[in-house]
Amino acid sequence: MLMMMSLYSTKLPHQLNQARTFIAARIKWACDPYLDTAVSKEKDLKQVISMKNQLISSPSKSLPLSSLSVLKPYFNLSTTALNFFHKYSTVFSQFQPSPSLPFHIKLSPQAISLHKEEQLILKSQPLRDDTMKRLAKLLMLSGAKRLPLHIVDRFKYDLGLPHDYITALLSDYPEYFNVCEDKDCLTNKDTFFLELVSWKDELAVSEMEKRVSLEDLRNVKRGERIGFPLNFPNGFDLKKKVRDWVFEWQGLPYISPYENAFHLNPNGDQAEKWTVTVLHELLWLLVSKKTEKENVLQLGDYLGFGNRFNKALVHHPGIFYVSNKIRTQTVVLREAYRKGFLVHKHLLMGMRFRYIRLMSKAKKKRRKSVGGVSHSQLQRQVSSTKKGIERKVKYKSREEEEERSNESSESEFEDVESSDSSLEDANNEGTMKMKM
Repeated sequence: MLMMMSLYSTKLPHQLNQARTFIAARIKWACDPYLDTAVSKEKDLKQVISMKNQLISSPSKSLPLSSLSVLKPYFNLSTTALNFFHKYSTVFSQFQPSPSLPFHIKLSPQAISLHKEEQLILKSQPLRDDTMKRLAKLLMLSGAKRLPLHIVDRFKYDLGLPHDYITALLSDYPEYFNVCEDKDCLTNKDTFFLELVSWKDELAVSEMEKRVSLEDLRNVKRGERIGFPLNFPNGFDLKKKVRDWVFEWQGLPYISPYENAFHLNPNGDQAEKWTVTVLHELLWLLVSKKTEKENVLQLGDYLGFGNRFNKALVHHPGIFYVSNKIRTQTVVLREAYRKGFLVHKHLLMGMRFRYIRLMSKAKKKRRKSVGGVSHSQLQRQVSSTKKGIERKVKYKSREEEEERSNESSESEFEDVESSDSSLEDANNEGTMKMKM
């Protein structure tokens, strides 16, 4: 324990305060179809789960359609609430309690069944402990051991927190968490914070340090030269002078993300490596190893990194990927995926892909009946002209491809009894560890 305290409290030697040497060469963004597919598969998933939680929170397990419609901006729906519920008719059901009452929305029997299974997972003690530790580590990344609740809420879904995590999770760990009110350093307004009661040395070890120490924290050494795994899409090529810079940059000492290194020259290479280290650890804490770019930037502003998070994403496309799919930008940790599939299969991700499977069944129903026209009638109409035939084949191929993608996604997560911890050893064997 004393070793861990000294590891994270000692100031860095002066020689690490290096000057900037990054090559002034433009690094071109390149599309990664595998990671774009991984992001696209989860289209509307967050909205479906959020709406599901809203319905479950109601005493009657249903809500008037009119009251849900006004929540469209809150849930960031891409269409009207009515169209959203029709689009995912296998998840939501519309009914009228009585002729004098407005139409209500409730969950389908299949969605209720999935929700019950999801709750069993969320309430299991191993997963609760795992969630608690990852949330504590997020707070420890801030240095001050606390974050505004509105920042934590941005990562609530990606961390796998229960929708009512303050009462459902935090209240069971009073020795870890506390909610307090204080001035926000950015807005100077009173706001609520989630704070860590005390620093946890046993948690102040990053994923990269765990790998090189072979899970034995006694082997963790300060200032080791640890390089990050690099993965590029097919056809991507860095200019030689950029490759040379990356090679030298990888050889710089590794500074723990749980250490305060703001005394370094913010324009230096060593400071940039520490910035990448913080970003890497942040994404590793998330169940899907990705999050919206805006979440990353908002956290970076609050932590005092300014524009450094954004620069790190641009300078290191072999570590991070920014997808432009599903009406937003998503930052993905490259090493966490292999051909579009998560290497670590968290229990909650297994459940989420089962929701995706249920959502995809609604598309099959729409194909069978479009606007009241049966599938066979639609087929005859479309087949009447050559142009119609081509349109039909293109539409069908796209739908079948999406269906196969969803089916393969579900097969990747069939074993929902497995967890990150049980697969960690196997994953570490296949993950590139670079010690410079």
